[in-house]
Amino acid sequence: MEELIAKRYAKALSSASKNIVDIAEVLNVLTEAINTPEVKSALNSPIVASEKKTEMILSALGKGADATLVNFIKILGENKRLDLIPAIAKVLNTDLQKVSNEYDGVLLSKETLDAAALTKLEKTLEKYTGSTIKLTQEKSDLDGLRVSVDDLGIEVNFSKERVKEQLIDFIKKSL
Repeated sequence: MEELIAKRYAKALSSASKNIVDIAEVLNVLTEAINTPEVKSALNSPIVASEKKTEMILSALGKGADATLVNFIKILGENKRLDLIPAIAKVLNTDLQKVSNEYDGVLLSKETLDAAALTKLEKTLEKYTGSTIKLTQEKSDLDGLRVSVDDLGIEVNFSKERVKEQLIDFIKKSL
C-alpha cells in the first residue's frame, strides 16, 4: 500500500519538476536522515504537531532548496505523509535507473574477486541484459558466486555444491 501511494507522489513530483535528478539526490539524503532513530521517532510521534514535523524536514533542506521540492515537502506534511519520503526516493531512483538504463547489483562470494574479473562479469551481464550494471562486492559464506540485480529481476547463482550434485546426477544417469 505504501509503495502505491509513493508511486503517485513520485509521479506528481516528476511531472512538476524539471530537475528530478537533483531532487532525487536530496531525497536520498533526507532518507538517510529520516532513518535515524531520533528523526523517525519524531516523525511518528503523535505529540509533535504536523507543522513542526514539516519545519524539521524543511530546515534540513536549507534556504537554497528547490522551490518545487519545498512545496512538495509542505504537501507531504499537510497530508501527514512525511514518513513516505524514503519510499518516494526509492521509486524515483528506480525510475531514474530505468531512464538511464544503469542498474546496481550485488555480488556475494566467499572470496574477493579482483577488479578485472568484476569488470568482465559486468560486461557479460551488460551483453546479456542490454543494460549497464555496476556490481558491488560483498562477503558471504556462500561457496560460489551469487549475482543479483533486484531492479531487473536477475539472480544468478553458481554454487560448487550444486555443480557437484549435478555432476553426480549426470554420471548416475549415464551408467
